[in-house]
Amino acid sequence: MLMLLRRVFRYLRPYWHLAIYIGVLVVVSGLVDVAGPWPIAILIDNVLGNHELPWYLTPFFHLENGRVPLLVGVVVAELLIALTHNVLTVVSNYVETTLDQRMVLDFRSDLFHHVQKLSLAFHDRRRSGMMIYVINSQGEAVATVVMTVPAIARSLVTLVGMFWIVLRMDRGLALLALLVLPFLYFSVRYYITRIQDRLMEVKMLEGESLSIVHEAISMLKVIVSFGRESYEFNRFRNQATKAVNARIGVTVRQTLFSLVVNMTTAIGTAAVLGLGAYRALQGRMTPGELLVVLSYIALVYKPLETITYTAGSLQDQIISLRIAFGILDTEPEVREPDHPKNIARSSGRVRFDGIDFSYAGRTDTLCDVSFEVEPGQTVAVVGPTGAGKTTLISLLPRFYDPQAGRILLDDVDIRELSLRSLRDQFSLVLQEPLLFSGSVLENIHYGRLEATEEEVIEAAKAANAHDFIERLPQQYKTELGERGSQLSGGERQRICVARAFLKDAPILILDEPTSAIDSKTESVILDALDKLMLGRTSFMIAHRLSTVHRADLVLVMDRGRIVQSGTHDSLVAIDGLYRQLHEIQTRQAKRKTSGSAGAGSLGAGHPSTSSTQEAPT
Repeated sequence: MLMLLRRVFRYLRPYWHLAIYIGVLVVVSGLVDVAGPWPIAILIDNVLGNHELPWYLTPFFHLENGRVPLLVGVVVAELLIALTHNVLTVVSNYVETTLDQRMVLDFRSDLFHHVQKLSLAFHDRRRSGMMIYVINSQGEAVATVVMTVPAIARSLVTLVGMFWIVLRMDRGLALLALLVLPFLYFSVRYYITRIQDRLMEVKMLEGESLSIVHEAISMLKVIVSFGRESYEFNRFRNQATKAVNARIGVTVRQTLFSLVVNMTTAIGTAAVLGLGAYRALQGRMTPGELLVVLSYIALVYKPLETITYTAGSLQDQIISLRIAFGILDTEPEVREPDHPKNIARSSGRVRFDGIDFSYAGRTDTLCDVSFEVEPGQTVAVVGPTGAGKTTLISLLPRFYDPQAGRILLDDVDIRELSLRSLRDQFSLVLQEPLLFSGSVLENIHYGRLEATEEEVIEAAKAANAHDFIERLPQQYKTELGERGSQLSGGERQRICVARAFLKDAPILILDEPTSAIDSKTESVILDALDKLMLGRTSFMIAHRLSTVHRADLVLVMDRGRIVQSGTHDSLVAIDGLYRQLHEIQTRQAKRKTSGSAGAGSLGAGHPSTSSTQEAPT
């Protein structure tokens, strides 16, 4: 607990001056609260009653001159106290809100930054919605915990000041008021020990509900196309119902805790009221003094209740902090080296040396993979689905780290390079064209943020994207919508190619960039990719073997191993997996051609039934 609080208060250090302001405001506010009941007491005892003036008023007022001046003074004092209290409240709210929001921003920023540094393996195991829930909802806990300190401090100042005055006025009443403290202490202790596990359960259920919403929005096209809206709604509703029921259970316990606290202070107030009234009847206290004592006792119990409630509600924030710090404490599996090296621009020489890699829960995703690529060569990686092609290429920019072996870039182990320097050497064009929801210009510009608009346009021209962009409603300033939904698949892919052109990295990774595109669009994109590959070391995961004819090296993978390597012509010439895949695709291409011809001779309304499914590669 203490370690957790020390970590929390590190976020307070940059704003220590605001903390000092809050401390001063707490003391002044406490003193104003202490002064609050006295004008009413003076009104009852000295304006309406016949008691002598307190010593601190005798220099200013004389009752023999009439009571009106004293009445005016009491009214003015009451107004001044109210004005001071309200001004202090406004100033306190401003300073506390400023501190609160800045700390929340810092903490959320740390969470967001750290989540981005965690490896893809971590994110493969975690749901994105849960990460969003932790960053957005649990990130507020750090400021909430810190901001309980002013509330508790203000309550303590008020408590000490008022108790000291009551103690001077009537020691018996003061000690009687303190009898509630043991009951409040044991109530808080009992509550804390039994609420934490339930709060953790509630937050996990609430995070799961947000994960379902995030996943459903991300997969909306699939949901709509399969007509699964009702299924997803029911899935969300059932999960949310569990979360709501758990939250209600926690709230009931919190309410019962509040009831116990309120009844404890009510019993204490009733006891003080009874004893104080009895002493007033005996003449040992004036009505004004009794009013002040009762006011103070009520105000003493108010900070006691505040402290008690805060100790109880703090458990919610403690659980949030444990969840959030649990993310911050997760060590990245792909780590920055202790003394990183930097390279300006790689020549593009790559060597895999005895690489073994497995995902969590799986074995032998890659086994003893070794090969070497010279600068400027084009490498095609082919093989059946699940052979390990994408995993192999993902090791290059260190999206994952192998369990054994090493990868050398220009004869330097990539684990010795800084991640920024390493990843600057790669441009990626993936099978799924991933775009942001901004404009065309912003999406291409993402490849090199310091590029000029003219360079962006040149990159688009090189990617054969300029012409269709010019036909868009606002050309390069056209907003693309979520994931570029305003564009076709081929158009999205050409923007991704333009982004790779703009980055101008020495090594290019192409992960089946044309596998989901029609033949006409494919030729346009392949033409752009041919220009992009010039002068660069290129790795191409190939679905259609027809696209690898000009590769300098073809790696044939099966079950995590390289089973063949060579050029297209050399591999076709020998019996092996590559020739089998090539023959299957050749036969399928012939059936497509004959099927299309047959469909043309049959005329409309008689589609060919020939299979057009390609072999998985």
